[in-house]
Amino acid sequence: MAIFPQTRAVLPPSGAVLLPHRTDRARRLPALRHIGPNWYAAVMGTAIVASAGAALPVDVPGLRGACTVVWALSAVLLAAVLAARAGHWLHHRDQARAHLLDPAVAPFYGCLAMALLAVGGATLTVGADVVGVRAALAVDVVLFTAGTAVGLVAAVVVPYLMVVRHRPAPGTASPVWLLPLVAPMVSASQGALLVPHVAAGQGREALLLACYAMFGLSLLATLVVLPLVFARLVHHGPLPLALTPALFLVLGPLGQSTTAVNQLADAAPGAVAGPYASAFGAFAVLYGVPVMGFALLWLVLAGAMAIRARRDGMGFAMTWWAFTFPVGTCVTGAAGLARHTGLAALTWLAVALYVFLVAAWAVAGARTVRGVVSGALTAAPVPPAPVTARTR
Repeated sequence: MAIFPQTRAVLPPSGAVLLPHRTDRARRLPALRHIGPNWYAAVMGTAIVASAGAALPVDVPGLRGACTVVWALSAVLLAAVLAARAGHWLHHRDQARAHLLDPAVAPFYGCLAMALLAVGGATLTVGADVVGVRAALAVDVVLFTAGTAVGLVAAVVVPYLMVVRHRPAPGTASPVWLLPLVAPMVSASQGALLVPHVAAGQGREALLLACYAMFGLSLLATLVVLPLVFARLVHHGPLPLALTPALFLVLGPLGQSTTAVNQLADAAPGAVAGPYASAFGAFAVLYGVPVMGFALLWLVLAGAMAIRARRDGMGFAMTWWAFTFPVGTCVTGAAGLARHTGLAALTWLAVALYVFLVAAWAVAGARTVRGVVSGALTAAPVPPAPVTARTR
């Protein structure tokens, strides 16, 4: 039996209107066919450069202006990727559905939420210099609301699909699985910026505690998935070369949770009673310091694996954007700890991480522009190479 059965050409009756065939729809805007949700990582990685630069506890001449330019670029990128993804869903619905049913792609829907939240937060902290506080606040409220809604849905729907539809094989756990789970943590940290703008009373306290609830949701879910990721590395060896940068995604929930507890501690006075506000301030340091220590351990481990993969021939892929946003959350986390402890070592840690962030962003951005212009990044993806062997 033939896999693709033969069919006869049938002429339409006179006067009939020919409808476009599904293959005709697939030919429309072919450059958008393979624009997946992972492209939002470029938006996140750009916005965090602006936010992290504004959060640094040092005064660098010209840094604020540079961050403003990067914020504007992130806003333009967000609009462009949203438009491209809308075209993808409109003209390539078959591919969009395939992405949802692909366990390697579906988790990237968490990037949509984080892109909205990251640009919204950068608008309030940096963009207000250009558009004014009132307009920046309005934009942030809209993006925060949309990003939080999308993030909470993704945090439920993607794991649900993994259980009932994806059924990944044992030993295939990937750091990418963390993406939909860390989105509520980004909402927790960005929501802290909005707490002071809510009228005092029940509304302000509710927003603060809702952010802490999303912090707990994301943290506990991360603690479930992270052991699976490490077990996969130990028992099955390194990730495929193209996916090796995804190891940096583990830094996301670590740095973002540290950022969240510090920013929520700043917002707690005036939102909850005095004893609770003091407790939240103490919790920010007691939680943040140990977690930042583990983040540095993982940064060194992931960096060593990336260097090894590069020597083995790892080329550029969109996964290189994993070098940006997760590291940026460690910058804002270290900056928050420096603010609450006054420790100079944490200040210099934030500065060192920010230098790495800017360098990684510049490389990833330049290579992405080159790939878009050449068409390499919009072509059909090439299946990843087999898992790298433990020994050469």
